[in-house]
Parts: sequence; C-alpha cells; structure tokens
Amino acid sequence: MDTTANALVALVAVLHAYFLVLEMFLWEKRPGRELSGFDAELARATAPLAANQGLYNGFLSAGLAWGLIAGDPTGFRAQVFFLVCVIVAGLYGGFTANRRILIAQALPGALALTAVLLAR
Repeated sequence: MDTTANALVALVAVLHAYFLVLEMFLWEKRPGRELSGFDAELARATAPLAANQGLYNGFLSAGLAWGLIAGDPTGFRAQVFFLVCVIVAGLYGGFTANRRILIAQALPGALALTAVLLAR
C-alpha cells in the first residue's frame, strides 16, 4: 500500500507542478486559453491573477515532494497537511469558479489522502 500511496502523492505533486506551468507561463497561450475559455484580451487581463494562483500550486507541489522524501513522522505529516490543502483548494475552486476543479484537483487529492492514511 505504501507504493500506491507514494505513487498517488507523486501524481498529485506532478499535477500541481503542471498547474504552475499552465497558470504562470502558458495562461495567455493556447493551453491556458483553452482551459479558461478566455479570449486573448481577458487572458492578458487575468494573467497576473493566474500567475499568483500558479505560484500557490507550486507550493503545494513542493510540499508534497517534501512529504515524499522526508522521513517519518515528518513525511507522513507533510503529505497529510498538503493533501488536505489540495482538497480544500479544490473544493473551494469547484464551488466558486468551475466544477471541473472538483475532478481535476479535489478528487486526486482525496484519493491520495485516503491511500496515505490507509498505508499508515
């Protein structure tokens, strides 16, 4: 079960690293505009907000990576803390911005957290 839990945590970390790249560097380009549904003008106007959001996703990714490499009990605690942060952010975003965030962020976080807790 440890292997499954670590794989899911790593997947969530990579997912959030991708969100960082998308929101910080690709927001005004095709991938970011397709995700947001914004035209070029609105993407340009919201780019600083998206970049800030991307930075937070980077922090989540870094925290999960730390949880994977740190020894116990720190690694376990870091994983639980950052996965809970991922879930809360996903729930908030899903209910306030776009329901797709529930599937793209909250669900993977919840699956990874469940695996981490079961592996304990």
